[in-house]
Amino acid sequence: MTRSAISFGIAAFSLALTLTGAASAQPSHVAGAPVDPLDWRSEESGILSNHLQLTPRSRYIKAGEAYFNHDASWIVFQAIEAPEPGGEAATDYSMYAAPLLRDDAVNVNGLGETLLLSGPGAATTCGWWHPTEEGLVLYGSTLVKPETTNQPGYQRGTGRYKWAFPVEMEIVTQRIDERADRLAAGEPKVMFSREGYDAEASWSPDGRHVLYANVDTAKSESLGRPDADLWVYDTETGLHTIVVEAEGYDGGPFFSPDGTWITYRSDRRGDNLLQLFIAELDYDTSGRITGIKREVALTDNQHVNWAPYWHPSGRFLIYATSEVSHRNYEVFAIPALDASGEPVTDAKPLRVTSADGFDGLSVFSPDGKSMLWTSQRGPMAEGDARPTSQVWIADFDADAAARFTEGG
Repeated sequence: MTRSAISFGIAAFSLALTLTGAASAQPSHVAGAPVDPLDWRSEESGILSNHLQLTPRSRYIKAGEAYFNHDASWIVFQAIEAPEPGGEAATDYSMYAAPLLRDDAVNVNGLGETLLLSGPGAATTCGWWHPTEEGLVLYGSTLVKPETTNQPGYQRGTGRYKWAFPVEMEIVTQRIDERADRLAAGEPKVMFSREGYDAEASWSPDGRHVLYANVDTAKSESLGRPDADLWVYDTETGLHTIVVEAEGYDGGPFFSPDGTWITYRSDRRGDNLLQLFIAELDYDTSGRITGIKREVALTDNQHVNWAPYWHPSGRFLIYATSEVSHRNYEVFAIPALDASGEPVTDAKPLRVTSADGFDGLSVFSPDGKSMLWTSQRGPMAEGDARPTSQVWIADFDADAAARFTEGG
């Protein structure tokens, strides 16, 4: 991923999908001369197979950060639609949902009718499905067009990329009607209102708690940079509980499959390099999350490591990293918990993807048999300087899962 023109300040890491669209990758170079592109199908064999690009460049300028619903029959994703000829593309991402089509009830061969969820002008990020309620999603949305001062883009005079944290961003829920005679979405409803930017949310496996990131405006202004903390919202009691509060941006959190741990990335060291963490949650006798028992760092290196996501086994994570190059982010896997449920802190990460351009924002289907991610490996459209970010899916090999679990 091309990073030379982008300030890797902490603000550059918050909106995970925005990252992939803002900075495009270029093929590898040696002494300024282009080399042959990576044969990613061959490189990834034994781990990924049956690769398929789900979102077409003909419809979306860029798309990504997609998530499966509870039975992998639908996905939710962000995208910017290609404008009509002569029209102007939107600045912000809209939220979409679509059913996965299968050729034999097993193999995915495309997307069905795609629904636009968010309203006109709204900036959105980080969709997620309710674990038990059919057709219920949440995502971050400004509901209306954010103020122009919150727009992302390259800043004249500095040459740096500005990442937006609109204070209008709220976590909303929305219901999709999936009946055969009706495919439509209801209106988005604000889940709760707090000061500052709220997004990067996900439900716990039982649907009771919502884990999310909050950027407190006053705190960020005092520090001189955006600073997010991780909170839990209890849908039964309406209480908000802070679970990770540290200087530096903490974000991109997800519950482990059994709901006992969370994972996230943090700029804890203040060196503009993100590291991966897991934390064991503390529950009271009523089942409410009250905080964390312990926090464990899984990485401590000179790379940008972000967008961690649990495998359904709960044993390892996949994540995006600059370990190969800041010009070519790839998906890696790293053990997180051993067979007894204790953290693994000395494991070597293992590479999952091998393609020119950005690969990241990777997630597993609930059964662990498919991986969904954002990639710039697709064909290049006429007029584009390089392939754009789009949503891809592939089969994930069970033997690879076992190998990653053991860290070798």
